[in-house]
Amino acid sequence: MDALTGEQRAIVAAVREFAEAELAPNALEWDRTGFFPVDALRKAGELGLGGVYVRDGYGAGLSRLDATYVFEALARADPTIAAYMSIQNMVAWMIDRYGDDELRARWLPGLASFELRASYCLTEAEAGSDAASLRTRAVTDGDDYVITGEKQFISGAGSSDVYVVMARTGEPGPKGITAIAVPGTASGLEFGPEEKKMGWHAQPTRRVTFDGVRVPRANRLGVEGEGFAIAMVGLNGGRVNIGACSLGGAQWAFERTVAYLKQRRAFGEPLATQEVLVFRLADMRTRLEAARGLLQRAAAALDAGDADAVELCAMAKRFATDAGFEVANQALQLHGGYGYLSDYGIEKVVRDLRVHQILEGTNEIMSLIVGRSIIRNGR
Repeated sequence: MDALTGEQRAIVAAVREFAEAELAPNALEWDRTGFFPVDALRKAGELGLGGVYVRDGYGAGLSRLDATYVFEALARADPTIAAYMSIQNMVAWMIDRYGDDELRARWLPGLASFELRASYCLTEAEAGSDAASLRTRAVTDGDDYVITGEKQFISGAGSSDVYVVMARTGEPGPKGITAIAVPGTASGLEFGPEEKKMGWHAQPTRRVTFDGVRVPRANRLGVEGEGFAIAMVGLNGGRVNIGACSLGGAQWAFERTVAYLKQRRAFGEPLATQEVLVFRLADMRTRLEAARGLLQRAAAALDAGDADAVELCAMAKRFATDAGFEVANQALQLHGGYGYLSDYGIEKVVRDLRVHQILEGTNEIMSLIVGRSIIRNGR
């Protein structure tokens, strides 16, 4: 934290205090039971954590760089809930950036305070990484859109008050997609059973079906046909956030591992005196610091609107989520059999961080984004 400003230190301290009081003591129990802690989210909302970089007046108005510190601090306590909060923030920002004044006034106060919850509906069963080929369709009928289709792997589905949906309103491909805010009470909105997942047990994930869902055309974000571009811009921030969540969970596991190796003895000496294990710790620390530096550079590029922000966000997401999972997995290994026991919390972090390499664009897609940028720009 040496490079943080005084204001950033105060923000991180407040978030850590909240996370250590409200999330950390309950994380293992929530994981075991699949309990979705709505009350804890509302307490997070008292700090404005539902709208971290939503503009002043509705949200906390922080920078994307500030947000990396926030989500890392939250994920030290519980990566599952931190990641859910990241998704809420991505949706709130999209409404703030692209919604009209009426939509912003309707949704942002509740989202920023976590009195309301949001879901992001892009992925489909037949259009995962190839999001531009999505099939959910919104047809104009007078002053309304009528939406028909299905979205898959939607965090918060069934619990959310608003769903930002990417639906096809025009031609095939990315230019025919529009972003629409759909209230959770809309008639024809249906949900599949809760998915049984490897990790992220404390946040619900379901299929969302739109069976002739009618919403006003005024619920559109941006202009018609701009939805794919809005989705991709939103994902840039989401990728930085989820990278920060990976670092937070991995940092927690790393610190537990250092303490364990100092305390645990084998062959008459603490494990921390074993050179091979010391080298392993050095590699883990190096991965975390390298990932943190790249993540912060990407966040700063987003704040500045730099031309290479998309490429940097893709690099940072891939590197940070790979590093985070690898460090957590090494932490489990260094704990031996204890790392495999649920009471120690290490195996939970490994399970939670694994999906970060898949969501917000798989890490293979991140490599594709970076590679295409290299070919296009010659660097």
